[in-house]
Amino acid sequence: MESHILANLLVLALLFVGAPLAFLLLRRNRMWSEALGELWRRRRFSLLVIALYVAVALLDSFSWVGGAGAGEDSLSAHEARSVIDRAFADTPRESSYSAPLARGSFYGDEPLRAPGGHWFGTDILGRDVLHRTLKGVRVALLIGGFTSAITIPLALLLGVTAGYFGRRLDDIVFFVMSTLASIPSLLLLIALVIVLGRGTWQVCVALGITSWVGLCRVARGETLKLRELDYVQAALALGTSHLRILFRHILPNLMHLVIVTFVLLFSSLVLSETILAYLGIGVDGSWGQMIDQARNELSRDPIIWWNITAAGAAMFGLLLAVNYVGDALRDILDPRTLRERA
Repeated sequence: MESHILANLLVLALLFVGAPLAFLLLRRNRMWSEALGELWRRRRFSLLVIALYVAVALLDSFSWVGGAGAGEDSLSAHEARSVIDRAFADTPRESSYSAPLARGSFYGDEPLRAPGGHWFGTDILGRDVLHRTLKGVRVALLIGGFTSAITIPLALLLGVTAGYFGRRLDDIVFFVMSTLASIPSLLLLIALVIVLGRGTWQVCVALGITSWVGLCRVARGETLKLRELDYVQAALALGTSHLRILFRHILPNLMHLVIVTFVLLFSSLVLSETILAYLGIGVDGSWGQMIDQARNELSRDPIIWWNITAAGAAMFGLLLAVNYVGDALRDILDPRTLRERA
C-alpha cells in the first residue's frame, strides 16, 4: 500500500473513530469531563490556536494523486500532494528571494504586488515561505505528539511498576535509567538518528528513546510515596488487586505530573529537532530546517529576515499555546488544588 494512502486512512481513522471515541470516554469520566469544561473556560483562545495547528496538520496529511496546477511539471503531476500543497499549486515560483508581497525577485525594482502573492516572501530557491511554514506544522506535531505518545506510556509503565512492586524489578529499571542518564543525551540522540535514519518516524523513535528517563524517575519516586498511603494499604488489606490499585489510586494521582511533563517534553522535542537541523541531521520540511537554512541570511545586505521570522513565529505560537493549556490543566488536575477548591 502506498504511503499516502496509508496516511489518508490514518487521518480518516483519527477524525471519525479516534476523536469521537476519546470524547465519549472523557465524557463518561466525571473528573475528566469537569476538567475539560474548566479548561475551556480558562484557556479558550489557546485551545482554538492548537485546534488551528491540528487542522493545518490534518490538511497536510490528506493527499492524493492528480489535478496538477497550471505551473507544475508532468513529474509533480504524478506525485501525491496534500490539500496544503494544492492550495499553493497556482502560486508563481520566483527565481530567488522575494520579499513579502513583492513582485519578482528580491533584488528587482518591481513595485509591491497586491495581497494574494507571496505573503511571507520566498527563500533562496524561490519557494513560498508561507507554504513551507504551513508544511512544518505537521512535522512539529508529529515530533512533539508521536514522540510523547512513545515516551510517556513507556516512562509510566517502567516507573510505576518499579516503584509499586520494588525489589528486583526496581533494581533493573533503576539500572537502565542510570545507564541512559550517564550518556550525554545529545550524543546519544545524534548516534540514534545516524543509525535509524533521518526520516520523521526515525527521529521520533530516537527522541523517544532518549526522553523517557526524567518522567520515569519522577513516576517511580511518586509511586514509592503513594503506595505507603493509608488508602492504598487499606485497599490491599481488603483484597483489591494490584492492577485495580494502580489504575484507581496510583495513576490518577500522577496525572498532574504527566501533564507538566508532556508540556515540557513537547516543547523540548520540537526544539531538539531544531538543534538536529542545525547539525545537518534534522527532518526535511521542518521549522528547524527553515531556521538552519536562514541563519546565514541575517548577515546579508539587504537582510533576509522573513524566512527565520515565519518559522520562529509559527513555533512560538504553537509552544506558547501548548504551555498555556498545560499550565491550566495541571492546576485543574492537581489533587492539592482540588482539595483547596473543595
